[in-house]
Amino acid sequence: MITNIRIGLIIVCLVAVTLVLLPFQLVGLAFDLKIRRYVPRLWHRSACWLLGIRIRTHGHLERRRPLMLAANHVSWKDILVLGAVADVIFIAKAEVADWPIFGVLAKLQKCIFVVREEKRRTGDQVNEIAARMNAGEIVVLFPEGTTSDGNRLMEVKSSLFGAAAAAAPATPGNLVHVQPVTLAYTRVHGMAMGRFHRPLAAWPGDIELAPHLLGVMKEGALDVDVAFGDTIDFKAGDNRKHLSQNVTAQLRRMLIRHLRQREYDANDGATDGGSVN
Repeated sequence: MITNIRIGLIIVCLVAVTLVLLPFQLVGLAFDLKIRRYVPRLWHRSACWLLGIRIRTHGHLERRRPLMLAANHVSWKDILVLGAVADVIFIAKAEVADWPIFGVLAKLQKCIFVVREEKRRTGDQVNEIAARMNAGEIVVLFPEGTTSDGNRLMEVKSSLFGAAAAAAPATPGNLVHVQPVTLAYTRVHGMAMGRFHRPLAAWPGDIELAPHLLGVMKEGALDVDVAFGDTIDFKAGDNRKHLSQNVTAQLRRMLIRHLRQREYDANDGATDGGSVN
């Protein structure tokens, strides 16, 4: 009963926050005002707070522009977390636009939807990415191309960095700053996350969204570590495979570091009588 009341309150509050911020975002989109970049961050912060997602950041967001963030992908919660940390836009597959609720929110944030199968549209999509970065917007790319279980890095696809490679010649200085970012979900209710709760953090593609979302709302206390890596200056003509290798090495190193800290905390908790499963 208490759980159902909690879920109901979260939904009501999310709807209320959305209705309050929506007019400002619609005006920003209609007149292409900079406010459209800031309003989503307020919504994401509110959503994280209501869902009980606590964020700890390590390192700093790159100040130089144009900037692309290359992040590992664990769950739909990554969108909320990164959106709460910085004023970002996301590169998403075209199917996301048709998702219930999330598709509408993605459109309101003016995400860049790409159709990977249609090469004839690649030029227009790349031009939009370059234009958005040149305008000072921070673009987020998930180079794995899919979600993982949160405990490992999937294969980073160098082809997805084609956007950076094609955008570089159209940017000032003919370069794009690419900064690796890792998201490590480490704790539930303040305790190091064990195997039992790992499905709460990760969202593999074969799990329906609604039940997973309800599971997150039921728990109400999830910690995530966001680590910013060393920025890579990717210039026009540079090899995107080398970029991919550099990004992969940093993502894997940062992810292992924070997951090992989780395991250390879990073992330490078990020594003190705590449970990790």
